[in-house]
Amino acid sequence: MEDNIIYQISIDDLQYEAMEALGRELTEEEIDIAKDAFEWGLGETNHIIYNTIFTEMIK
Repeated sequence: MEDNIIYQISIDDLQYEAMEALGRELTEEEIDIAKDAFEWGLGETNHIIYNTIFTEMIK
């Protein structure tokens, strides 16, 4: 099976959300902080997401 992306967040997506929330774009340093936060958050919640997906599939 190919290694296709299922969900992706681009820097443009991140900048759009920053403009909505902060009224400005993020600096390179802030983008790095956001990347770390996404990686940590997704890593911490992957098992919850998979459990939810598979629970919905077997209903």
